Amino acid sequence: MATLYPSLEDMKGHQLLEAQARAGLRTPPTAPAMEQPSGPPGSDKPAVPALYPDLAALDDYMGLALSSADVQRSLVPAAPGAAVPGQLVAPLSGGDAGLRRAAIKPGLREIHLCKDERGKTGLKLKNIDQGIFVQLVKANSPAALVGLRFGDQVLQLDGRSCAGWSSDKAQRALRKASPEKIVMVVRDRPFQRTVTVHKDSNGHVGFVAKKGQIVSLTKDGSAARNGLLTHHYICEVNGQNVIGLKDKQLQEVLAGAGRIVTLTIIPAVIYEHMVKRLSPAQAKTAMDRSVPDL
Repeated sequence: MATLYPSLEDMKGHQLLEAQARAGLRTPPTAPAMEQPSGPPGSDKPAVPALYPDLAALDDYMGLALSSADVQRSLVPAAPGAAVPGQLVAPLSGGDAGLRRAAIKPGLREIHLCKDERGKTGLKLKNIDQGIFVQLVKANSPAALVGLRFGDQVLQLDGRSCAGWSSDKAQRALRKASPEKIVMVVRDRPFQRTVTVHKDSNGHVGFVAKKGQIVSLTKDGSAARNGLLTHHYICEVNGQNVIGLKDKQLQEVLAGAGRIVTLTIIPAVIYEHMVKRLSPAQAKTAMDRSVPDL
């Protein structure tokens, strides 16, 4: 089974680290040494070694301003007994919270939804290709509290299959459902995918977006290297919904997203059908933009 990496930078960085470790290379004396964690005071336990040697070569790598200390600090500790093949190896992205918040999980989940004091769920549903999808989750609504997100597919509602329902039929079923408990079976955002990119030394990730749609890519930028595509819309930045934001607002979110940015994107043809009949006011002001829990 092949090892998985969140980004091309992670794969190349890990390969470089492994090659230098196999060759027995060490950081030149001029590079600051990485502090090694030690065992408890008074114990005979040896210090835990760093997973990778300090490498001055990472100070400037694939356009990124990196240091060996950054790599060490962001490594994901492997769970005891975890199998090495197939696990996520991320010497650069490490345990980045945004990457984990944006993760699109396989399989199905069951959620229990209730209505607020006005009898509302804060949820708007849309038919696409004979399936029912989440078109809008309102801020501070019951739907937001249970973790529903734009693009989630609703497979069952109170035990009834939603396949073939119209948007109106799905909304009627929500209105008629019990205010105390609505049981839904949901698949996590099947039309969307995530791309993890790394900012360069100038803070750029290498793409231009207009009204939420990716319109151009910088040659040799992290976005292009990691497979970001034009004619796609950005749904989330590090798991936070950005649909309907103005270009300047999106730039501000990206600027504050940290050096590692995970984008959730969706093809333009699907997105434009998804948001059809969704008013600009709903997209800009009503959309839930809370940061998902880990």
